[in-house]
Amino acid sequence: MRRRKIIGMLLVAALWLGLTGWAWLRPDTELSVTERRELAQMPEVSWEKLLDGSFMPDFESYTLDQFPLRNGFRSLKALVQYKLMNQLDNNGIYIADGSAAALEYPLNEASVEHALGVFQKVYDRYLGESKVYAAVVPDKGYYLAQEKGYPTMDYEKLFQMVEQGMPYADYVNLNDLLSAADYYRTDTHWRQENLLPVANRICEVMSTEKPEGLTAKKQEQPFYGVYYGQAALPMDADALYTLEGSWLDNCTVFNYETGKTTGVYDWGKLTGDDLYEVFLSGSVSLLRIDNPNATTDRELIVFRDSFGSSLAPLLSRGYKTVTVVDIRYLSSAMLDRFIDFHGQDVLFLYSTLVLNNSNQLQ
Repeated sequence: MRRRKIIGMLLVAALWLGLTGWAWLRPDTELSVTERRELAQMPEVSWEKLLDGSFMPDFESYTLDQFPLRNGFRSLKALVQYKLMNQLDNNGIYIADGSAAALEYPLNEASVEHALGVFQKVYDRYLGESKVYAAVVPDKGYYLAQEKGYPTMDYEKLFQMVEQGMPYADYVNLNDLLSAADYYRTDTHWRQENLLPVANRICEVMSTEKPEGLTAKKQEQPFYGVYYGQAALPMDADALYTLEGSWLDNCTVFNYETGKTTGVYDWGKLTGDDLYEVFLSGSVSLLRIDNPNATTDRELIVFRDSFGSSLAPLLSRGYKTVTVVDIRYLSSAMLDRFIDFHGQDVLFLYSTLVLNNSNQLQ
């Protein structure tokens, strides 16, 4: 018995000594691909930091981020919580019907009011001559959380607040057109190839041409969305599809941040960490989609978050130009420096996720 205890203690000691040695000798990793964030690096050692106590918290973050086999241990922890301890979520992420979603509750009414206040300022300052529309994109939890017994925000109140808080806009209800299957299983966002009914309804309300004649094309690269890393659970990759058709293929996109013109898809992003950025290059503050085949001179401005990246191009068939604006990254007070407002159609398209966490809107 004594011999077994000694052998066990030696094995544990060897394991921890091995991991410790590995941790100090291996090069530090700068980026976690699965979590899509920068990892903590070794903090500067100084007497000042040691004396004021600021060194140890930074050092603890560094050791946690740089621990060997970190992703494997994260997955093991998640599996233990799910399978053995029967916890319903890991890091605020739950799996329902094979799809990962974030717990999003309760409704933050102050955040929704802040968003509505920003929209009102934009309308008052620039949009007096425009025909304005508004639509809310439900996050995946709207279709999963309550049915599967997870806590959920009061979505209906959020939708009501937006509709009633934007009396200057025609409200377009999208809720009945979507289901959990219309979103990537491993990511926040909706699937572009499933958005034609959404685009059709918006175009119908705006009395413009619908996005007809498009076919879906599967991309070769597997798509692991943001929830894949956050959940730390084994999940199969999503397939990512784009849409193609003669009128969409001929559209061009001018990026005001880079000064470059591309197509509606940024194919270089398919080799990056977030394949969803293939749609309009991801988080860009200001873009302009030009449709050389438009049969009218109508113009559209879309105020959007990341969900609009995959939808905005589908609205461009009946417009000469579609200006795509993200006021999370471009102050609304500066818009007239870049946009000539002269009565264009305007669509406010925001997800429940951003409306419930709207501090970035400016």
